[in-house]
This record gives sequence, C-alpha cells and structure tokens, in this order.
Amino acid sequence: MKSRIEIKETAKTIVKGSYSLTLLPYLLYILLTALGGGISFGLGTILLLPLAVGMQLVYIMLWNREDTSVDVMFTSAFQENYGRKLGGMLLVSIFTWLWSLLFVIPGIVKSYSYAATPYILAKYPNVTADNAIKLSMRIMDGRKLDLFVFELSFLGWQLLGVLTFGILNILWVNPYYYTARAGFIEESIADALASGRVDSSELA
Repeated sequence: MKSRIEIKETAKTIVKGSYSLTLLPYLLYILLTALGGGISFGLGTILLLPLAVGMQLVYIMLWNREDTSVDVMFTSAFQENYGRKLGGMLLVSIFTWLWSLLFVIPGIVKSYSYAATPYILAKYPNVTADNAIKLSMRIMDGRKLDLFVFELSFLGWQLLGVLTFGILNILWVNPYYYTARAGFIEESIADALASGRVDSSELA
C-alpha cells in the first residue's frame, strides 16, 4: 500500500499531466451546487448530491490512469442509478448530522467512517446504497486517523490559498486534494480487500 507521501506525489503528477481534467469537475461541482442551493430552499442541493459521486468517479479514473472526461461526471451522476446514488449520499448526510447532534467529535469520526461511500457508489454499480455505507465503515476501520492526518497535511496549502483570497485553492489545491483523496480511498479499499475486512464478492 502506498504511503501518504507517495499518494500525494502521484496525485501531483496526475494533476500536472491532466490539469484541465482535474480542475473542471471541481469547478463545475461547486458552481452547480451553489446554484442548486438557491432552488426551492435548498432542494436543488439535495437533488444534486449524486453529482459528488460523478465527480469522484472522474478522479478515481484519473488515479487509475483510465481514459475519462467531464461527461463521465454527469453520466454517472444522473443517468446511471440516480436514485441509488441520491439515497446513499442522503443517508450519509443524515447519519452524519444525527451523530453530530451528540457533539461535534462523534459527527467528525462518523464522517471519516463514511468517507469511502461516494467512491463505492461511483465505482461499484451493483452495491446498494445501504451496503455502500456499511462497506465504507469496514474499509475505513483503522484508517480514519490516517485520513485525518492525510487531510491535515493539506493545511499549509489551504492557508496559502487564504492569502490568495481562495484563488490558489480553486486553481491548484482542491484539484490536487481531490485527486489525492481518490488515491487514498483506492488504496484503503485495496488494503481492506487484502486484509480480508472486505471480500471482493461484496463489491462485484
């Protein structure tokens, strides 16, 4: 399994080699979700939840050096099992919110438990919404702290982004982060399969 440093170095190489394709999915995602937030008191944001799944699929394919395009983001989000992806992401949002009611820390911990859910929904079309969440919890068992440290390692970049009024974050940090995060989850899934926490038949 690749280390955090190796994942980030690989992500940098991918971003430099396919810059526009790592930038556009994120730009379109934030633009459309921002617009959706103004529709029917936020109903648009809910209906656009599968867009996050489609975006993750593009980054997964980039990480795996597969041919992809921005079209894949929209096809995955809205034409392939839309209800399943909407249900999965909605459940994640609801469960995280409910855990957050107990205090902030349980909500944060659970958000890391559910971190692999959109990737599973994106990559494994036969996995149901509820099973995607359950599998994510098993995949992230023992990996939640690693993900926290991984995300913390981007803090320096994000602080630099603040100094540029967010421009650096938009143009470099976030495309880099989402590419690296896809790599982290892919490595975590591979680790879960290798250790037996998850069986390959459950992802078929």
